[in-house]
Amino acid sequence: MKELEERIKKDGRVIGKDVLKVDSFLNHQVDPMLMEKMGEEFYKRFKDSGINKILTVESSGIAPAVMTGLKFGVPVVFARKHKSVTLSDDLYTSEVYSFTKKTSNHISIAKKYLSSDDKVLIIDDFLANGQAVNGLNTIIDDAGATLAGIGIVIEKSFQKGRQMIDKAGTPIYSLARIKAFENGQVVFEPEND
Repeated sequence: MKELEERIKKDGRVIGKDVLKVDSFLNHQVDPMLMEKMGEEFYKRFKDSGINKILTVESSGIAPAVMTGLKFGVPVVFARKHKSVTLSDDLYTSEVYSFTKKTSNHISIAKKYLSSDDKVLIIDDFLANGQAVNGLNTIIDDAGATLAGIGIVIEKSFQKGRQMIDKAGTPIYSLARIKAFENGQVVFEPEND
């Protein structure tokens, strides 16, 4: 998605060798017009997949997931990282390691929001090592639901997440694929179709 790549070049900040800060439009402040366009792109890619539920992890995946759910006209469920007093004990759970925060979280989804009738599209903000996708896939499997595809806003192709997903044979579409960070600049992969 050229508009996203241009926004990353303009407002993204490379930190070290493997972190991209995009808090001015995705991870802290959210650009709703850009999120809407992301939702449209994911819809175009997966509209014929029978999707009836969008799944993400709180919190940065919520904005693109909601816009995607809006385009599909289906509910969006986000896995919580912290147990709330309003969340029952009837949960699907999985452990997810955060590459950026260097911590593990137990994510959970109430069982009443995911079932074997669901054909799920995972939407997430970043794909690095694939931990969030793995955790959500564990929950999808536990629910007996079907993983129909994965939509990623920003993929760091130089990390192992994409290879893991490709090996599993799950359809994946990333709006921006980063090949490398060189001299503090983002180098993109050629656009995927």
